[in-house]
Amino acid sequence: MLDAAGKLRDLTGVVPDIAGRVLASLPRVDPEALPVVEGAPRLGPPVGQVGKFIGIGLNYSDHAAEAGMDIPEEPIVFMKATSSICGPEDEVRLPRGSTHGDWEVELGVVIGKPASYVSEAEALSHVAGYCVVNDVSERHYQMHRSGQWTKGKSADTFGPIGPWLVTPDEVGDPQNLEMWLDLNGERMQTGTTATMIFSVAQIVSHLSELMSLQPGDVIATGTPPGVGMGQTPKRYLAEGDIMELEIQGLGRQRQTVGRA
Repeated sequence: MLDAAGKLRDLTGVVPDIAGRVLASLPRVDPEALPVVEGAPRLGPPVGQVGKFIGIGLNYSDHAAEAGMDIPEEPIVFMKATSSICGPEDEVRLPRGSTHGDWEVELGVVIGKPASYVSEAEALSHVAGYCVVNDVSERHYQMHRSGQWTKGKSADTFGPIGPWLVTPDEVGDPQNLEMWLDLNGERMQTGTTATMIFSVAQIVSHLSELMSLQPGDVIATGTPPGVGMGQTPKRYLAEGDIMELEIQGLGRQRQTVGRA
């Protein structure tokens, strides 16, 4: 747990993990009563035991335009393998043969209560919290290997999540969050969740018609413009690149790019 001063506090004895049923009713605890975690430990993903890692494609109109694709009539849904999940500062490793690695800063939604056929009005009550997701992609695999997006989204380390899981009461309106991503210190993406085509409530409601959503499921809700394939000329990730990304109130990620 992170306290107001930015210190890590030890939740041992409070919860076994930030996962499963715990997400349905996160305990309220006084950070000052918890021991400080010493040193500078690695931060893993802020949610454990993720059952489904779901992506929403082309959910910002200006990103759809840069990709040369029509605005979808309903959310485009794809899956990222849960084995792609890593911590917010872990190395991102391009798969063997990859030449079109790309970045995507996205608002992540973590489900807290089971959701099946929920209305838009009910949808946000099923959310445990929000986080930053870098939906790392391999565009050649995504676009040219049978047109199956999951192929380009699921390599190990292609799903950095965190650093924090921030509860809805702290976030406020999820449709009013600024976001950005830098590559090697150069601003590539600047956006706001206010320009999402489908809101968080609409996405959760829609997905709950297609599949039951369970505590710990993570939804990456789409990215604003500025990705590599939208540049002129196109620009893709290379070994040694550094990605830094942040969403207002949700913390910052930093990854160095390597190769598997």
